[in-house]
Amino acid sequence: MPKVGSLSIAGYKSIRRLEDFKLSNLNVLIGANGAGKSNFISLFRLLNEMYEQNLQVYVQQREGGPDAVLHFGRKITERLHAEFYFGHNGYKFDLVPTSDNRLIFEREISWFSGDYKPSHDELLGQGHEEARIRTAKDRISSYVRPALQSWRIYHFHDTSNTAKVKQRHAANDNLRLKADAANLAAYLRMLRSEHEESYHRIVETIQLVAPFFGDFIERPGNPETIELEWTQKGYPDTPFKAHMLSDGTLRFICLATLLLQPSGLLPDTVLIDEPELGLHPYAISVLADIFKQVSERKQLIVSTQSVELVNELSPEDVIVVDQQSGYSTFQRFTEEQLEGWLTEYSMGELWKRNVLGGRP
Repeated sequence: MPKVGSLSIAGYKSIRRLEDFKLSNLNVLIGANGAGKSNFISLFRLLNEMYEQNLQVYVQQREGGPDAVLHFGRKITERLHAEFYFGHNGYKFDLVPTSDNRLIFEREISWFSGDYKPSHDELLGQGHEEARIRTAKDRISSYVRPALQSWRIYHFHDTSNTAKVKQRHAANDNLRLKADAANLAAYLRMLRSEHEESYHRIVETIQLVAPFFGDFIERPGNPETIELEWTQKGYPDTPFKAHMLSDGTLRFICLATLLLQPSGLLPDTVLIDEPELGLHPYAISVLADIFKQVSERKQLIVSTQSVELVNELSPEDVIVVDQQSGYSTFQRFTEEQLEGWLTEYSMGELWKRNVLGGRP
Protein backbone atom coordinates (compact mmCIF):
# COMPACT_ATOMS: atom_id res chain seq x y z
CA MET A 1 0.00 0.00 0.00
CA PRO A 2 1.25 3.52 -0.70
CA LYS A 3 2.35 5.62 2.24
CA VAL A 4 0.68 8.86 3.29
CA GLY A 5 2.22 11.11 0.65
CA SER A 6 0.74 14.41 1.80
CA LEU A 7 -2.05 15.89 3.86
CA SER A 8 -3.89 19.14 4.42
CA ILE A 9 -5.58 20.11 7.68
CA ALA A 10 -7.61 23.18 8.64
CA GLY A 11 -9.41 23.91 11.89
CA TYR A 12 -8.20 20.97 13.99
CA LYS A 13 -7.20 21.67 17.60
CA SER A 14 -4.00 23.77 17.51
CA ILE A 15 -3.60 23.29 13.74
CA ARG A 16 -5.28 26.29 12.14
CA ARG A 17 -4.09 25.49 8.62
CA LEU A 18 -1.53 23.12 7.12
CA GLU A 19 -1.67 22.83 3.34
CA ASP A 20 -0.23 20.07 1.15
CA PHE A 21 2.29 18.99 3.77
CA LYS A 22 4.57 16.29 2.39
CA LEU A 23 5.47 13.21 4.43
CA SER A 24 8.48 10.99 3.75
CA ASN A 25 9.29 7.51 5.06
CA LEU A 26 10.78 8.84 8.31
CA ASN A 27 9.03 11.78 9.97
CA VAL A 28 10.11 12.76 13.49
CA LEU A 29 8.20 15.66 15.04
CA ILE A 30 10.06 17.77 17.60
CA GLY A 31 8.89 20.79 19.55
CA ALA A 32 8.05 22.22 22.94
CA ASN A 33 5.27 20.92 25.17
CA GLY A 34 1.96 22.06 23.75
CA ALA A 35 3.38 22.94 20.33
CA GLY A 36 1.07 20.51 18.53
CA LYS A 37 3.03 17.28 18.02
CA SER A 38 0.44 15.12 19.76
CA ASN A 39 -2.36 16.93 17.93
CA PHE A 40 -0.76 15.95 14.64
CA ILE A 41 -0.62 12.32 15.76
CA SER A 42 -4.17 12.44 17.12
CA LEU A 43 -5.54 13.46 13.74
CA PHE A 44 -4.73 9.93 12.55
CA ARG A 45 -6.51 8.53 15.61
CA LEU A 46 -9.56 10.61 14.68
CA LEU A 47 -9.41 9.26 11.13
CA ASN A 48 -9.21 5.70 12.46
CA GLU A 49 -12.27 6.23 14.67
CA MET A 50 -14.11 7.71 11.69
CA TYR A 51 -13.25 4.72 9.53
CA GLU A 52 -14.51 2.37 12.25
CA GLN A 53 -17.76 4.40 12.26
CA ASN A 54 -17.17 5.48 15.84
CA LEU A 55 -16.94 9.24 15.33
CA GLN A 56 -19.75 10.33 17.65
CA VAL A 57 -18.62 8.24 20.62
CA TYR A 58 -15.01 9.30 20.12
CA VAL A 59 -15.76 13.02 19.91
CA GLN A 60 -18.09 13.00 22.92
CA GLN A 61 -16.31 10.59 25.27
CA ARG A 62 -12.62 10.91 24.33
CA GLU A 63 -12.35 14.49 23.11
CA GLY A 64 -14.98 16.34 25.11
CA GLY A 65 -17.21 17.47 22.27
CA PRO A 66 -16.82 19.45 19.02
CA ASP A 67 -15.43 22.58 20.67
CA ALA A 68 -12.44 20.60 21.92
CA VAL A 69 -11.76 19.32 18.40
CA LEU A 70 -12.27 22.52 16.41
CA HIS A 71 -9.51 25.15 16.49
CA PHE A 72 -10.49 27.46 19.40
CA GLY A 73 -14.04 26.10 19.23
CA ARG A 74 -16.96 26.73 16.92
CA LYS A 75 -17.02 30.49 17.60
CA ILE A 76 -13.68 30.76 15.79
CA THR A 77 -13.73 27.71 13.49
CA GLU A 78 -16.78 26.72 11.47
CA ARG A 79 -15.52 23.37 10.22
CA LEU A 80 -12.69 20.86 10.33
CA HIS A 81 -11.31 20.18 6.86
CA ALA A 82 -8.82 17.41 6.09
CA GLU A 83 -7.35 15.77 3.00
CA PHE A 84 -5.15 12.65 2.93
CA TYR A 85 -3.37 11.48 -0.20
CA PHE A 86 -2.01 7.96 -0.74
CA GLY A 87 -0.35 7.69 -4.15
CA HIS A 88 -3.13 8.01 -6.74
CA ASN A 89 -5.88 7.88 -4.11
CA GLY A 90 -7.17 10.30 -1.53
CA TYR A 91 -9.79 10.89 1.14
CA LYS A 92 -11.31 14.27 2.01
CA PHE A 93 -13.88 15.37 4.54
CA ASP A 94 -15.39 18.38 6.27
CA LEU A 95 -16.88 18.06 9.75
CA VAL A 96 -19.20 20.72 11.17
CA PRO A 97 -20.70 21.10 14.67
CA THR A 98 -24.41 20.80 15.33
CA SER A 99 -26.61 22.60 17.81
CA ASP A 100 -26.89 19.40 19.87
CA ASN A 101 -23.11 19.17 20.25
CA ARG A 102 -22.19 16.62 17.59
CA LEU A 103 -19.84 16.66 14.63
CA ILE A 104 -21.41 15.60 11.35
CA PHE A 105 -20.12 15.36 7.79
CA GLU A 106 -20.69 18.45 5.71
CA ARG A 107 -19.20 16.35 2.93
CA GLU A 108 -17.19 13.15 2.57
CA ILE A 109 -15.21 12.40 -0.60
CA SER A 110 -13.01 9.63 -1.98
CA TRP A 111 -10.59 10.73 -4.69
CA PHE A 112 -8.60 9.21 -7.54
CA SER A 113 -6.14 10.56 -10.09
CA GLY A 114 -4.28 8.28 -12.51
CA ASP A 115 -1.72 8.71 -15.25
CA TYR A 116 -4.32 8.11 -17.96
CA LYS A 117 -7.41 9.36 -16.19
CA PRO A 118 -8.19 12.87 -14.89
CA SER A 119 -8.75 13.36 -11.17
CA HIS A 120 -12.19 12.45 -9.97
CA ASP A 121 -14.07 13.10 -6.72
CA GLU A 122 -16.68 10.64 -5.50
CA LEU A 123 -19.09 12.35 -3.09
CA LEU A 124 -20.05 9.80 -0.45
CA GLY A 125 -22.66 11.94 1.22
CA GLN A 126 -23.56 15.08 3.18
CA GLY A 127 -25.10 15.56 6.61
CA HIS A 128 -24.44 12.03 7.89
CA GLU A 129 -23.15 11.16 11.38
CA GLU A 130 -20.71 8.34 10.62
CA ALA A 131 -18.24 7.87 7.78
CA ARG A 132 -19.44 6.01 4.70
CA ILE A 133 -16.02 5.21 3.22
CA ARG A 134 -15.93 1.78 4.86
CA THR A 135 -19.14 0.57 3.23
CA ALA A 136 -19.26 2.67 0.04
CA LYS A 137 -19.88 0.59 -3.11
CA ASP A 138 -18.16 2.85 -5.65
CA ARG A 139 -14.94 1.72 -7.28
CA ILE A 140 -12.83 4.68 -6.09
CA SER A 141 -13.61 4.01 -2.42
CA SER A 142 -12.55 0.38 -2.86
CA TYR A 143 -9.05 1.65 -3.70
CA VAL A 144 -9.00 4.17 -0.85
CA ARG A 145 -10.05 1.77 1.91
CA PRO A 146 -6.85 -0.33 2.00
CA ALA A 147 -4.77 2.83 2.43
CA LEU A 148 -6.93 3.99 5.34
CA GLN A 149 -6.48 0.58 6.98
CA SER A 150 -2.70 0.42 6.45
CA TRP A 151 -1.52 2.48 9.43
CA ARG A 152 -1.70 2.20 13.23
CA ILE A 153 -0.84 4.34 16.28
CA TYR A 154 1.19 2.75 19.11
CA HIS A 155 1.49 4.08 22.63
CA PHE A 156 3.56 2.10 25.16
CA HIS A 157 3.53 4.60 28.03
CA ASP A 158 1.59 2.58 30.60
CA THR A 159 3.99 0.29 32.47
CA SER A 160 2.25 0.52 35.85
CA ASN A 161 1.36 -2.57 37.86
CA THR A 162 -2.09 -2.58 36.25
CA ALA A 163 -0.78 -2.11 32.69
CA LYS A 164 -2.33 -4.56 30.24
CA VAL A 165 1.09 -5.62 28.97
CA LYS A 166 1.75 -7.15 32.41
CA GLN A 167 -1.54 -9.02 32.67
CA ARG A 168 -2.57 -12.48 31.54
CA HIS A 169 -4.36 -12.57 28.21
CA ALA A 170 -5.67 -15.07 25.69
CA ALA A 171 -2.89 -17.16 24.18
CA ASN A 172 -4.53 -17.02 20.73
CA ASP A 173 -4.69 -13.20 20.73
CA ASN A 174 -1.85 -12.90 18.22
CA LEU A 175 -3.23 -11.62 14.93
CA ARG A 176 -1.36 -8.32 15.31
CA LEU A 177 0.38 -6.47 18.11
CA LYS A 178 -2.11 -4.30 19.93
CA ALA A 179 -1.60 -0.54 20.17
CA ASP A 180 -0.72 -0.76 23.89
CA ALA A 181 1.07 -4.14 23.61
CA ALA A 182 -1.69 -5.77 25.68
CA ASN A 183 -1.08 -9.06 23.85
CA LEU A 184 2.73 -8.90 23.83
CA ALA A 185 3.33 -12.37 25.31
CA ALA A 186 0.99 -14.08 22.84
CA TYR A 187 2.47 -12.16 19.94
CA LEU A 188 6.05 -13.06 20.90
CA ARG A 189 5.03 -16.70 21.19
CA MET A 190 3.59 -16.56 17.66
CA LEU A 191 6.78 -14.95 16.33
CA ARG A 192 8.94 -17.63 17.97
CA SER A 193 6.82 -20.35 16.38
CA GLU A 194 6.22 -18.91 12.90
CA HIS A 195 8.98 -16.31 12.34
CA GLU A 196 11.99 -17.63 14.20
CA GLU A 197 14.55 -15.39 12.51
CA SER A 198 12.66 -12.22 13.42
CA TYR A 199 12.10 -13.49 16.95
CA HIS A 200 15.82 -14.05 17.52
CA ARG A 201 16.59 -10.63 16.10
CA ILE A 202 14.18 -9.09 18.63
CA VAL A 203 15.83 -10.97 21.51
CA GLU A 204 19.36 -10.03 20.37
CA THR A 205 18.39 -6.36 20.05
CA ILE A 206 16.88 -6.35 23.54
CA GLN A 207 20.14 -7.83 24.85
CA LEU A 208 22.06 -4.87 23.35
CA VAL A 209 20.09 -2.53 25.61
CA ALA A 210 19.57 -4.92 28.55
CA PRO A 211 22.67 -7.23 28.69
CA PHE A 212 21.17 -9.17 31.62
CA PHE A 213 18.21 -10.30 29.52
CA GLY A 214 18.23 -13.96 28.52
CA ASP A 215 15.06 -14.94 26.66
CA PHE A 216 11.29 -15.05 26.91
CA ILE A 217 9.75 -18.14 28.45
CA GLU A 218 7.53 -20.41 26.41
CA ARG A 219 5.81 -22.91 28.65
CA PRO A 220 4.96 -26.30 27.09
CA GLY A 221 1.50 -27.14 25.91
CA ASN A 222 -1.22 -24.84 24.66
CA PRO A 223 -2.60 -22.92 27.63
CA GLU A 224 -5.65 -20.76 27.06
CA THR A 225 -3.97 -17.76 28.71
CA ILE A 226 -0.43 -16.47 28.77
CA GLU A 227 1.58 -13.70 30.42
CA LEU A 228 4.97 -12.15 29.75
CA GLU A 229 7.78 -14.10 31.44
CA TRP A 230 11.53 -13.99 30.91
CA THR A 231 14.84 -15.32 32.15
CA GLN A 232 18.09 -13.65 33.10
CA LYS A 233 21.38 -14.65 31.52
CA GLY A 234 23.09 -17.32 33.58
CA TYR A 235 19.82 -18.31 35.28
CA PRO A 236 17.75 -20.09 32.60
CA ASP A 237 15.77 -22.09 35.18
CA THR A 238 14.47 -19.04 37.09
CA PRO A 239 11.45 -17.33 35.51
CA PHE A 240 10.66 -13.66 36.09
CA LYS A 241 7.44 -11.83 35.36
CA ALA A 242 7.02 -8.51 33.58
CA HIS A 243 6.83 -6.50 36.80
CA MET A 244 10.50 -7.35 37.42
CA LEU A 245 11.52 -5.36 34.33
CA SER A 246 12.24 -1.63 34.59
CA ASP A 247 9.76 0.64 32.86
CA GLY A 248 12.33 1.62 30.22
CA THR A 249 13.30 -2.00 29.50
CA LEU A 250 9.68 -3.05 29.12
CA ARG A 251 8.96 -0.17 26.76
CA PHE A 252 12.01 -1.04 24.68
CA ILE A 253 10.82 -4.65 24.47
CA CYS A 254 7.48 -3.40 23.14
CA LEU A 255 9.20 -1.16 20.59
CA ALA A 256 11.62 -3.87 19.45
CA THR A 257 8.79 -6.35 19.01
CA LEU A 258 6.76 -3.84 17.02
CA LEU A 259 9.52 -2.64 14.72
CA LEU A 260 11.52 -5.85 14.22
CA GLN A 261 8.62 -8.15 13.45
CA PRO A 262 8.51 -9.40 9.84
CA SER A 263 7.92 -6.56 7.42
CA GLY A 264 4.82 -8.23 6.06
CA LEU A 265 3.15 -8.08 9.48
CA LEU A 266 4.05 -4.44 10.17
CA PRO A 267 1.52 -1.77 9.16
CA ASP A 268 2.55 0.33 6.17
CA THR A 269 2.46 3.51 8.28
CA VAL A 270 3.39 3.33 11.98
CA LEU A 271 2.78 6.24 14.36
CA ILE A 272 4.53 6.31 17.76
CA ASP A 273 4.13 8.99 20.43
CA GLU A 274 7.26 9.75 22.51
CA PRO A 275 8.98 6.34 22.22
CA GLU A 276 11.99 7.56 24.22
CA LEU A 277 10.12 7.69 27.52
CA GLY A 278 12.26 6.05 30.22
CA LEU A 279 14.97 4.87 27.81
CA HIS A 280 18.72 5.14 28.44
CA PRO A 281 20.57 7.31 25.85
CA TYR A 282 22.21 4.19 24.40
CA ALA A 283 18.80 2.56 23.98
CA ILE A 284 17.61 5.69 22.17
CA SER A 285 20.61 5.43 19.82
CA VAL A 286 19.74 1.79 19.07
CA LEU A 287 16.11 2.80 18.53
CA ALA A 288 17.16 5.49 16.04
CA ASP A 289 19.05 2.87 14.02
CA ILE A 290 15.95 0.67 14.02
CA PHE A 291 13.84 3.61 12.80
CA LYS A 292 16.21 4.11 9.87
CA GLN A 293 16.13 0.42 8.97
CA VAL A 294 12.35 0.18 9.16
CA SER A 295 11.85 3.38 7.15
CA GLU A 296 13.55 1.73 4.18
CA ARG A 297 10.40 -0.36 3.78
CA LYS A 298 7.68 1.33 5.83
CA GLN A 299 6.61 4.83 6.86
CA LEU A 300 7.19 6.09 10.42
CA ILE A 301 5.62 9.15 12.02
CA VAL A 302 7.09 9.76 15.48
CA SER A 303 6.75 12.56 18.02
CA THR A 304 9.63 13.06 20.46
CA GLN A 305 11.23 15.33 23.04
CA SER A 306 14.55 13.48 22.93
CA VAL A 307 17.67 15.40 21.92
CA GLU A 308 19.54 12.07 21.80
CA LEU A 309 17.11 10.71 19.22
CA VAL A 310 17.27 13.85 17.08
CA ASN A 311 21.11 13.70 17.20
CA GLU A 312 20.92 10.48 15.18
CA LEU A 313 18.77 11.95 12.40
CA SER A 314 19.24 13.87 9.18
CA PRO A 315 17.52 17.24 8.60
CA GLU A 316 15.07 15.68 6.14
CA ASP A 317 13.87 13.28 8.86
CA VAL A 318 12.89 16.04 11.29
CA ILE A 319 9.73 18.16 11.39
CA VAL A 320 9.97 21.16 13.71
CA VAL A 321 6.68 22.04 15.39
CA ASP A 322 6.22 25.53 16.84
CA GLN A 323 3.24 27.43 18.15
CA GLN A 324 2.75 31.02 17.03
CA SER A 325 -0.17 33.18 18.15
CA GLY A 326 -2.03 30.10 19.35
CA TYR A 327 -1.62 27.85 16.32
CA SER A 328 0.86 25.17 15.30
CA THR A 329 3.38 25.51 12.48
CA PHE A 330 5.35 22.71 10.85
CA GLN A 331 8.70 23.02 9.08
CA ARG A 332 11.14 20.56 7.57
CA PHE A 333 14.75 21.65 6.90
CA THR A 334 17.13 20.40 4.22
CA GLU A 335 20.85 19.61 4.33
CA GLU A 336 21.50 22.68 2.19
CA GLN A 337 19.68 25.01 4.57
CA LEU A 338 21.77 23.80 7.53
CA GLU A 339 25.01 23.12 5.68
CA GLY A 340 27.09 25.61 7.64
CA TRP A 341 25.73 24.49 10.99
CA LEU A 342 26.04 20.73 10.46
CA THR A 343 29.82 20.89 10.12
CA GLU A 344 30.03 21.68 13.85
CA TYR A 345 26.73 20.61 15.40
CA SER A 346 24.33 17.68 15.31
CA MET A 347 20.61 18.14 14.75
CA GLY A 348 19.90 17.72 18.46
CA GLU A 349 22.46 20.37 19.37
CA LEU A 350 20.93 22.75 16.84
CA TRP A 351 17.56 22.12 18.44
CA LYS A 352 18.96 22.83 21.92
CA ARG A 353 20.56 26.05 20.65
CA ASN A 354 17.21 27.10 19.17
CA VAL A 355 18.60 27.26 15.64
CA LEU A 356 15.78 25.06 14.38
CA GLY A 357 13.01 26.48 16.55
CA GLY A 358 10.70 24.11 18.40
CA ARG A 359 11.72 25.49 21.79
CA PRO A 360 9.56 27.18 24.49
